[in-house]
Parts: sequence; C-alpha cells; structure tokens
Amino acid sequence: MSDFTLLPLAGSDGAEVIDLFNYYVRSSFAAFPEKPVPPEFFDRLTQAAEGYPAVAARDRDGALAGFGMLRPFNPMPAFAHTAEVTYFVRPDVTGRGIGTAMLRHLTAEGKKRGISVILAHISSRNEGSIRFHEKQGFFEVGRFRGAGKKRGLPFDSVWMEKLL
Repeated sequence: MSDFTLLPLAGSDGAEVIDLFNYYVRSSFAAFPEKPVPPEFFDRLTQAAEGYPAVAARDRDGALAGFGMLRPFNPMPAFAHTAEVTYFVRPDVTGRGIGTAMLRHLTAEGKKRGISVILAHISSRNEGSIRFHEKQGFFEVGRFRGAGKKRGLPFDSVWMEKLL
C-alpha cells in the first residue's frame, strides 16, 4: 500500500468520484448508466451507503485512484447482514492492488458492523471484474440472461457472493 492510501470517502471527493464513475459509464459495461451522471449522483451514492463503510484510495500525489463502498442489498431487516459492494479504480492504476485493498478494507469494516454476506452485481461483458471477484473468493450465484442493455448491446446481470 505504499503507492496509495485508503481514507474515508468524504464530500470533498465528490467531483473526482463522479469523473471516475463517468469514465466507466462512457467507456465500458462496468457502470450501468448509458449517459454520464450529474454531480448530484455522488449524493445518491453516499446516501445509499450511509452507515456502511465507504473508502477513497488516493495516490502519492493525492489524486483519487479509486473509490468503493458497501450499501444495503435490501432495506428489509431480514437482509441487514447482507451488503452490496461497489468500487471503481482509475484505469491507469488497475492491477496494482488498489481494488484488493479496498475490498479487504470494506470487508473488514463490514464484518465489524455485522455484515456476513457481500454481493457484487456485474455485467457479463465485464469479464475482468468477474475474474477479479473470483480471485477474491466470490462465487457466481445468479445470472439473469439478457437482463441488461447498454448502447444497444444486451448483457447478463451476474450476481456474485462472498460469505464472510
């Protein structure tokens, strides 16, 4: 972790988080929206993750290298022990352990809050993310064939699970 530092996600991270998220909106199937999201989307993300761990990874120069968070999978009390994970890493720094470090941090903090199941919702066209999650101990537990469509291209909605 010498090349980056993990810090709590803060309101001041908003512009960089939205810029990074919109990079993936425009260039891949990692983010599901078809069009870039407005700055206010950051508030929606942080409100959804309220009470759950959320982290910013900063490089040596202080620039955002990635961000991640847990959020409720379902608001019903029966699912209080289950969280959905979201994270994005700047494309020029992938493969350097940032995603792994963020996931480990979110998992450890989630366990402290009583989370015992982590879910990841991934596009079937995002094969790198599926491989990453498999390496991190996630298993595919569901696939909704053709459930998504982005830029006219269909994709499966893949659900992966890790038991803590």
